[in-house]
Amino acid sequence: MAAEIERKYLVLNDSWRDHASKGAAICQGYLLSQKTRFVRVRIVDKAYAVVTVKIRTGRLRREEFEYEVPYADGLEMIAFAPGVVDKIRYEVDHCGHIWEVDVYNGINDGLVLAEIELSNESDQFPCPPWLGLEVTGDISYSNRTLATPGRRRGEPPPPERRCGH
Repeated sequence: MAAEIERKYLVLNDSWRDHASKGAAICQGYLLSQKTRFVRVRIVDKAYAVVTVKIRTGRLRREEFEYEVPYADGLEMIAFAPGVVDKIRYEVDHCGHIWEVDVYNGINDGLVLAEIELSNESDQFPCPPWLGLEVTGDISYSNRTLATPGRRRGEPPPPERRCGH
C-alpha cells in the first residue's frame, strides 16, 4: 500500500508544453465509485492495463493499491464502466517538482488539469506561472465525476484557492 497525497489545479495556458514529456494516452473507467473509495481500471497507450483501488483517509490523503492486469482483462473490465475519461497525460518538471498535466478529450474536451503529488500534506512547492485556480477536493473536477455521462462540471472555485497555499 502507498499513500497518495496530491493537489489539483486548473491550467491557465499552454506554456507548460515547452517543458513537457511525451504524452501518454489514458482511458479510464470506474467500476465502483463511492464518496471515500473507488475502483478504477486504466488503459495506457493501448499497451497495458492497471486496476487501482483508492480509499480516502484524509482531506488530501488516499491509500492506493495498484496492480497491472493483462491488457485483455483491462479491456473487458473497462467495458463494464458506465462512463470513461479519455485524456493525454504529460509530465512537467518545474523547479524540481514533477507535475502531471492532463489534457482531456471526449466529453471533457478542452479541460486541462495539473496535479502534484506530495510526500506530506503540509509540503510547500513553487507554483508554475501556468497554474490557475486550485480545485483539490472539488468533486466536479474528480476523474470519477468527469467519467459520469450527463454530468456537468461545476463553477470554478473562488480566487482564494489559487496556488500559493
